[in-house]
Formats: sequence, C-alpha cells, structure tokens
Amino acid sequence: MSLLTERQKEELHLSILDYLHSSGLEQAYDALRSELGLDHIPDPKARTAGLLEKKWGSVIRLQKKIMDLENKNSALQEEIALAPSARRNASQTDWLPRTPARHTLTGHRGPINRVAFHPVHTVVATASEDATVKLWDWETGEFERTLKGHTKAVQDMEFDSKGTKLVTCSSDLSIKIWDCEAEYKNTKSLVDHDHAVSSARFLPGDDHIVSASRDRTIKMWDVARGFCVRTFHGHAEWVRLVIPSEDGKLLASCSNDQTARIWDPATGEVKSELRGHEHVVESLTFAPPASYAAIRELCSLSGPAPKGPGAYLATASRDKSIKLWDVSSGQLLRTFGGHDNWVRALVFHPNGKYLLSGSDDKTLRVWDLKTGRCARTVEAHSHFVQCLAWGRAKVSGGDGGEERPVNVIATGSVDQSAKIWTP
Repeated sequence: MSLLTERQKEELHLSILDYLHSSGLEQAYDALRSELGLDHIPDPKARTAGLLEKKWGSVIRLQKKIMDLENKNSALQEEIALAPSARRNASQTDWLPRTPARHTLTGHRGPINRVAFHPVHTVVATASEDATVKLWDWETGEFERTLKGHTKAVQDMEFDSKGTKLVTCSSDLSIKIWDCEAEYKNTKSLVDHDHAVSSARFLPGDDHIVSASRDRTIKMWDVARGFCVRTFHGHAEWVRLVIPSEDGKLLASCSNDQTARIWDPATGEVKSELRGHEHVVESLTFAPPASYAAIRELCSLSGPAPKGPGAYLATASRDKSIKLWDVSSGQLLRTFGGHDNWVRALVFHPNGKYLLSGSDDKTLRVWDLKTGRCARTVEAHSHFVQCLAWGRAKVSGGDGGEERPVNVIATGSVDQSAKIWTP
C-alpha cells in the first residue's frame, strides 16, 4: 500500500522527470515518461522544477538538526544524572555544584580566606582579611553573628568534631579558641609563633590543635592547657597549611618552598617530601578511602589496595596545577591541568568519584577521578576563589551518631562574598 496520495505521486513523478531532463539523462527521462504515460513538457518555471533537489537538501538539513538535538539530549541527560533535581536530598550521592548559587553571603569588608561548616547545625563560618569571623545559617542565607578578637586577618579556622569549639588563627600571631556553646566566647589565646599563623586545625579527638606559620614551623598544642607541646622544623619557607589524616596518624603540610611534607605527629619526623610543583603549594587534602578505587584505576596501580585513611594526597599550587601523590612512597601519580591561574583550594567529593578545586581564575572545577579530566567548570565568583568546603552533619545512631557529608558546598572569594551551593 502506497504512503502517497495520487496527487503526491504525480508531483513526485514530475519532479523526477524534471530532475532527469535538467541533468541531461535523456534516455532515462524518455523511458520514465513512456512508462508513466505522461505527456511531460519541461518548463523551468513549473512548480516541480528543481523540487527534488530542494526536498533532498531539506532532508539533509533535517538529519543534521536531528543529530544536533540528539547530542543536546544526551548532554542534558548526563547533566540530569550528575545533578538530578532542584530538590536538596542528601541521598543524591553524585550531586555536583552548578549555577546559580543558592545564597550569596555578603558583609565582610575584606577578602574571605576560609569557610567552615558546623558539624551539627546548619551554620557556616567565614574568616576574612577584615580580622573577623562571621556566622551564617546556610539553609536560609541569614547572618547570625560576628566574632571579634583578632587584630589582623583571620587566615584559617575549623570546628571540632562535636561542634562545641571553633579554632581560628591570624596574622596577629595568635590562635584563638571559641566556645560555641557559650555564645562563641573566646576562651583561650595560644601564642608561640614568631610570625603570621596561616593554619590551625583540630586533631582527631579534639584534644590537640596543629598549626602552621610564616615562621616556617608547625606546632602542636594541648587544647586543655593551651600550651605548645611540640614544634616541627623542616620547611625552608612559609608553611601555608597543615592538616591531619582522618585517623590522626599523619600530618600533611605545604609551603612556599614548593614542597609538601608528610609528618609523623608522634615524633615530628618527616616521613616523605613531595617535590614536583614549580611554585608555592597553596593547599592540600587527603583523599578519602571512598576514592581509592578510582585513583588506582586512573593511575593504573597494581598490588594490594591500601586500607585506612591517608594513602593518597592531592596538592594545589600557584603553578596552576593539581597533583596527586602516593603518601607512603612520595611518588607523583597524576597531574591535573586546566586552571588558568593559581589553584587555591581542594576538596574531595564524599562519593570518591570527583575532586573539586577553586582558583584565581574565578572558577570552581570538578575533576573526574576515573578519567583525570575536568567534568564541570562553574563560574563561581567575580574575583579569585580563595577557599572551598564541603558540608558535614551529625546523624544519630550507633555510639552517639556518625559524621556524614551533606549536599552543600561553600566557596569564599577576594570579592568579599561567600556562596552556598546546594541541589
């Protein structure tokens, strides 16, 4: 059964005859005209003249449009898979940030150097060059309070695991501890560094704090007594950041001397020195065990898989690169290149599939750990992105609850704003 009406058939036959005649295919033209029994007189002004070529061209254009639409549909499906919906849902383990940000927090009078999430409440803290720390409700974007006490730029901060204390450090040479359960009262000031204090973090257990300074040292402090109990020497220049592994058995630090170092916190011994960057190393972070499988696949690593935290480390540098290291051997495993300016901040995605970075090129980038490629670029701020943090929360169950990540990210910038990114 023909799909064409009698009129459509006649139009098609005339179009073919016009095409054969105009193409000089006279034998085919005569044969078809005879077989169809049509008394066809070629006329360049007839409606069917050139119609076959036009229809064919239209089909080609439609096929191209269909292919373009199919490609767009595939890209949208992939985007939906990565960021499934606009609903905030902690079970969306593959969620990634995308514009626009949920909230933009403004109020500081200087660049924001650090952002940190409270482990229990929907509170995010921002530390600034204006010598203050501000607290916000990240769900509503509402400002809550300002902490004043430092006299110069606040460089770093962190809540303890229970959310009862906040530690801050400053270019004023001091480290301060704030009581979160007593209206954030400043309860202790720790002073022993000889220059600006650039980093301060709680060790697991919250009994000790580790700090780093422009005086080229790392110090460990007893929280209860407020005393320095150990000083680590080794870096040749300003120590930018020091962090503990999840189990507290290792410390990692980075410096203006273009190296990162792994330390034994119990002895102060340098276990490995990571060399490979060509400029100041600004930031670093230990990879979570959830990322080990992807890292091993990416770097074609064989042998038994490591167990426990602290096996791999990522570093970010002013040389515009991110590097991934094997902690035990000090071996460089992979270099991620793509940022157009200094890389300032790093955080691993809790699902272990991605590494996120913030840069002076004003972007937040997402790196796929299985391929080593940039999976997403977010135009995050109007100026340098200085810091980045993933949310965390306490959930009930077991022995008083366990800490788990929630789908919220904070970024801070030289543009004096912080942004909250949620599904």
